[in-house]
Amino acid sequence: MPPFSLSEEIKANLREQTKQMALALNVVGLMNVQFAIKGSDIYVLEVNPRASRTVPFVSKATSRPLAKVAALCMAGTSLAEQGIKDEIIPEYFSVKEAVFPFVKFPGVDTLLSPEMKSTGEVMGVGQSFGAAYNKAQQGTGANIPKSGTVLFSVRDSDKEIAIELATYLTKNGFDIVATRGTAAAFEAAGIECQTANKVTEGRPHIVDMIIDGKADLVINTTSTNKTVKDSYTIRREALMHKVTYFTNIASARAMVEAHKAHDVMRVSKLQDLHTTI
Repeated sequence: MPPFSLSEEIKANLREQTKQMALALNVVGLMNVQFAIKGSDIYVLEVNPRASRTVPFVSKATSRPLAKVAALCMAGTSLAEQGIKDEIIPEYFSVKEAVFPFVKFPGVDTLLSPEMKSTGEVMGVGQSFGAAYNKAQQGTGANIPKSGTVLFSVRDSDKEIAIELATYLTKNGFDIVATRGTAAAFEAAGIECQTANKVTEGRPHIVDMIIDGKADLVINTTSTNKTVKDSYTIRREALMHKVTYFTNIASARAMVEAHKAHDVMRVSKLQDLHTTI
């Protein structure tokens, strides 16, 4: 299972809330709901009576032509009359990953915010979450290396998980380099690593390593406006030098799952996968 998958309780609550919103809005057809989840709390941000780019993705993932189904519902043919009674849950995993054009805009920070910045999506499908996520990352051009040097600079609340990630990476072909606070946490946990200066601590520093081609992967998370500003050059230089980077600990955990799947990935035709449903 994905390292950040939703609980069955939250999924059930989402289905019920979506159903109640559709009834309240008297929507027949497709409805786009944007929501945020913190713990077990669900916050609905926006509801639009229209399709979104997720519709063709889910159609490909499940073999069910949602646009056609919705059009028939709008024309008066119910789901029951179309023979649709149950949810389709494939045995394989499908991951949608956004594509961002940051490299075309000099000076723009790559750290994401609530604004829509993607120019499209790619799809990765695999027999495990890790394989699907790995394919999705490859589709965006963010290849996950099999070995090399990883630069860590994470906020305090992420250090416990970062220790888990670093432990795995050191056992699977990676050398660890971390900024001072993160390195201290790693060393206390018995993880061998080198210490690198932050940009504000003088040269040579962590950004110099990226520019000099000494980094193959970057994991950088922030907590305050100051740390966001201080670490801007890490994200920007990683982008410009085509070094794959992760700016939150959940995606870094997913990266580890993807790395585990390197040797078991295979190419499958979508039509062949649909025959398994």
